[in-house]
Amino acid sequence: MRIRNSIINISVGLVNQLIITSLSFISRTVFINSLGIEYLGINGLLTNILAMLTLAEAGIGASIMYSLYKPVAENDQLKIKALMNFYRNAYMVIALIVLSLGLLIMPFLGLIIKDSSIENIHLIYCIFLLNTVLPYLYVHKNSFLNVCQKGYIVTGIYSVSAIITTCLKIGILHFTRDYILYLIIDSIITIITTILLSFWVNKMYPFLRGKVKEKLDTDTKYNITKNVKAIILQNIGNYLVFGTDNIIISSFVSVTAVGLYSNYHMLIEICRSFINQIFNNVYHSIGNLVAKENVDKVYNIYKVYMLVNFWLYSLFTILLLITIEPFIKLWIGTEFIMSKSVLIVLMIIFYERGMRNSITTLKTTSGIFYKDRFAPLIQAAINLIISIILVQNIGIVGVFIGTVISALAVPFWTTPYLVYKKVFHKPVMNYFSKYILYIAIGIGTYWITNSICSFVVADTFFNLILIGLICLILPNLLYIGIFYKTEEFKYLFKIVNILMLNLKKKSAVKQKSA
Repeated sequence: MRIRNSIINISVGLVNQLIITSLSFISRTVFINSLGIEYLGINGLLTNILAMLTLAEAGIGASIMYSLYKPVAENDQLKIKALMNFYRNAYMVIALIVLSLGLLIMPFLGLIIKDSSIENIHLIYCIFLLNTVLPYLYVHKNSFLNVCQKGYIVTGIYSVSAIITTCLKIGILHFTRDYILYLIIDSIITIITTILLSFWVNKMYPFLRGKVKEKLDTDTKYNITKNVKAIILQNIGNYLVFGTDNIIISSFVSVTAVGLYSNYHMLIEICRSFINQIFNNVYHSIGNLVAKENVDKVYNIYKVYMLVNFWLYSLFTILLLITIEPFIKLWIGTEFIMSKSVLIVLMIIFYERGMRNSITTLKTTSGIFYKDRFAPLIQAAINLIISIILVQNIGIVGVFIGTVISALAVPFWTTPYLVYKKVFHKPVMNYFSKYILYIAIGIGTYWITNSICSFVVADTFFNLILIGLICLILPNLLYIGIFYKTEEFKYLFKIVNILMLNLKKKSAVKQKSA
């Protein structure tokens, strides 16, 4: 059942991501042509500022989701209702906190936004703030569906919403060039979508609508409170590492530089989103696995997870390194290209952060929040100090070098150490030896792929598509040749065979009924 639910969630997620990606390119192109690079920079900057405010929420959501895995697996409806009631009340308080903090920041916008001629910036900020606060009133219902491994419902509803929103926003930009109306449409559809999803959850799980008589026991409250404190510290640190880049660039370089970087960021995040459609949907299956199975079973599945993690992130790292610059040149022009050093450092961040997916999933689904609660803050301090020093000396690439150094200094080794010690009870060198092997394979694969791609000149979209196909096909063939004898690959191959047999059976049944 875990595999079936994961496959459904992944399939729906990938289809959704393909649609959203196609629309996002059209939307971004119309945005740049209609409003210009400065508005693009403001869009990215305000998104970063508002992301800072959502740190008030991060600890509660993750902790309660962890607390729900066991009662959902055991169908303990009384415990589920008590947790969901607590979750809903907590988010009401969070909405007020985020709104208050957001209004307090408003007078200081002029200090953050450098060299901008955009009018009505405070009104624009208020709309961003509203878009951030309102979904909190219903987000607990989304989380419950994800814990129940029915994330495909959330994905499907948000897919329809995103398609409608993007089409309307493209029309508004093209015909009116009104950025404020563009943002208001986003707000209206977001509110409607969250309300519809809430009704859908109530229909699927009617027991959630009943009056809550059960109260959370003292131990559950204590664990949630303890984990919330730890996760908030972690998320503050994570925000200061990944969420402050645009603010630093805007403060020390310019808003236009934020706009240039945002195109690279968008393309990288599209690839990350495709990969995360797999990992985000497997995440809740892993949580279910940890709640039910023994350590050996969890460890064996984890090794498969790590192989898939490497396979996908190395594949997309190779693809981006080879194609991102020629794509931007053909898409919007040479003037939007940043230095090669920026691209290389961004790809190192993309790969390193991505390779932590599998080990971080085991850490969070095992409830390890408290042990390394200060690690992200240490990482953030290292990142901010190095980034601010380097950006003033070597420019925008210094911001990203700070991110790399801080990641290698802290989570690169602390996360696997805790998981191998607390969950697997195995030496952490098992992890690092496999990690080094994967790096060597990835570098060798990139060198071979890049050498073959160099024979094709990326001066047309047709040639770029050809290069992209080489980047997608060749590494996969090489990886199959390298890994086909491993236990992890055999497990994956078995799953594929089971899926193919099920599809054949369904096809045969349909033919007979016809």
